[in-house]
Amino acid sequence: MKGPWRVCRLDRGWSTLLAADGSTTRVRNIGADVAVGDWVQISPDGERVDAVLERQSALTRRASFEGARAESHTLAANIDHVLLLHAVNSEINPRRVERELVLAYDSGATPVIVLTKCDLADGLPPTDSRQLLGADLDVPLHLTSAVTGEGVDELMKYAEGGKTIAVLGASGVGKSTLVNRMVGREVQRTADVRESDQRGRHTTVAAELVSLPNGGWFIDTPGVRAVSLWTDGSGIRKAFADVFALADQCRFGDCVHEDEPDCAVRDAIESGGMSSARVVALKRLQAEQHALAEEQREREKSEDRRGFRRRRKPN
Repeated sequence: MKGPWRVCRLDRGWSTLLAADGSTTRVRNIGADVAVGDWVQISPDGERVDAVLERQSALTRRASFEGARAESHTLAANIDHVLLLHAVNSEINPRRVERELVLAYDSGATPVIVLTKCDLADGLPPTDSRQLLGADLDVPLHLTSAVTGEGVDELMKYAEGGKTIAVLGASGVGKSTLVNRMVGREVQRTADVRESDQRGRHTTVAAELVSLPNGGWFIDTPGVRAVSLWTDGSGIRKAFADVFALADQCRFGDCVHEDEPDCAVRDAIESGGMSSARVVALKRLQAEQHALAEEQREREKSEDRRGFRRRRKPN
């Protein structure tokens, strides 16, 4: 069967694949490292995924299922933009936004912050990264409402030219409602959120590739409660570009911004130009990434001692 095919849905060992002509087929993917958005070749008998083509980008976090140790979980592959969704009718956590920015940058795609449910906003929502994070970052920020349609046309532009956008956010932020609005019909089931904490139920149970009217693609993902890092890429440096720019001005190259003399970062904190919480968050993420790298190395050593490595599928 001619290909390549694109993975549009995964279900417990099965992949639903999409062909260039719009037709679909369902094949086994046991043993294949596949994610929604991947391009794959299938076996001559049309029964299974035979090879996964090299990814141009991949939104990957540390697996959060019980017992997972140094295992990766790819939420979406071959994406151009990652929409980081946060609802304005509940308190936005800057620390979660920072983590999501790290994941998005490490994926190789471009992050876009999207504030949803603006029709329910109690007061004026943030309009830029300085208001949201206390940092002037080159990250687009859009105010949207899937109910009124505010800002939806601007988001659609990110998918023009056949591009793929993925969405990342917790349950209850309006991901499914937004994709329904963008597609122009109900393709994802929605549910109410709890009044007590504005948390929602996981109405999206599996990542799915959905076609958009402008020829682009949208990957909706299940609500992500734990935003755990995975790759040791440039995501942290990009997400905290303001802190690193100041750190370059410190007297010592290995300054940890505590009690060293001529520390530009600490001077900025003391003058009110930077939040101490943001610097603390950076240090925590760096420590987490270092610990993960050590755990991965120890796992590889352990597998070497036992005489095997986990078999990798060709890209």
